[in-house]
Amino acid sequence: MRVTSSTVPSQRHQPSLFNSFFQGSFPCSTACRKEGKRLDMIISSGHDMLIHKDYAALVEHRLLTARDGARWYLIEKTPGEYDWSSFLPMVHAASQHGIQVIWEVAHFGYPDHLDIWSPGFVDAFARFARAMAEVMRNEGIEQPFFTPINQISFWSWAGAEVAWLNPYASGRGPALKKQLVRASLAAIAAIREIYPQARFVLTDPLVHVAPADHSAAAREEAQRQHLSQFDAWDMLCGKQCPELGGSPEALDIIGLNYYPDNQWLSNGSPLNATHAAWRPLHLLLEEVWQRYQRPMLLAETGAEGEARANWLNIVADEVELALEQGVAMEGISLYPVVEYPAWADDRRSPGPLFGLPDPNGSRTLYEPLALALRSQQIKLQNRAKG
Repeated sequence: MRVTSSTVPSQRHQPSLFNSFFQGSFPCSTACRKEGKRLDMIISSGHDMLIHKDYAALVEHRLLTARDGARWYLIEKTPGEYDWSSFLPMVHAASQHGIQVIWEVAHFGYPDHLDIWSPGFVDAFARFARAMAEVMRNEGIEQPFFTPINQISFWSWAGAEVAWLNPYASGRGPALKKQLVRASLAAIAAIREIYPQARFVLTDPLVHVAPADHSAAAREEAQRQHLSQFDAWDMLCGKQCPELGGSPEALDIIGLNYYPDNQWLSNGSPLNATHAAWRPLHLLLEEVWQRYQRPMLLAETGAEGEARANWLNIVADEVELALEQGVAMEGISLYPVVEYPAWADDRRSPGPLFGLPDPNGSRTLYEPLALALRSQQIKLQNRAKG
């Protein structure tokens, strides 16, 4: 009998990479908006003042791994000089509460004195990444996780195609993507000089784009948009633009950011789960797994308002389907885990587990999401027991 993939029994993947499968992602963008306003979501969410309370709340809800960020613009206000006073309290709090942190080195922001298009930007970022690793090593962090640059493809689109955030360019998305890949590769190499055992989560949106009609042009455009989500990962591992210096060793853990609006038609119209062209999440995860064969983390996911608990249940069930097919899913991270005034328009984000702090520094828990989270954690524990 001819053996095919459908006749071979699947081997369920057993996650083991992180301290907890369900995780929390803190908002930590430091982008500049076009009117010149510098965002600092660690401040606007209250996370800077409530770092101990926030990490303690994660532990209470069994979220023992978190994504959080250093703020480069604060740390290197003067070229080549580093002030770690905004970062060390976060490192200390994480250690005190037993939180395993995936540290973002840059999240849409960089110091004002740098030109992101220049070769000097790459060098400066590598020096900063190395210095950050040295600080963490000196603090006794043994097994670090880093995201050098958050969402390279999204930043390239938002910052250099539609001029939505810094560096406010149009029609230069591919050039910025290559520059951010160069910087990421340089940072990975610099960190590995300090931490040969460091692990790297390389994040970008997970999307699906379907043809808007039956024409060949629509099919071609949908395919182009869909495949572009893989550009940064392909560059990092050397499959695309090998002159950038990518290699298979640089592509470590694939971080996938997935929301209800991550599927659309080639003309830009949104897709929803009732549309015939909608693809279930587990199939999208299988596509990435087949392409790269790397550990994968759903690094950001969440929905707004009353939809958030149901969204978590849907996502968790879809990830379970992927696990059953042998896809190396290592976690699901709730974003945002704490509320913030949304960075695009200053409205309050309605999707977190914990709300903005009151005058006493207390955050309101969104109970339906907390209950859904606990239910999914119990299901995962029961499956792990066999």
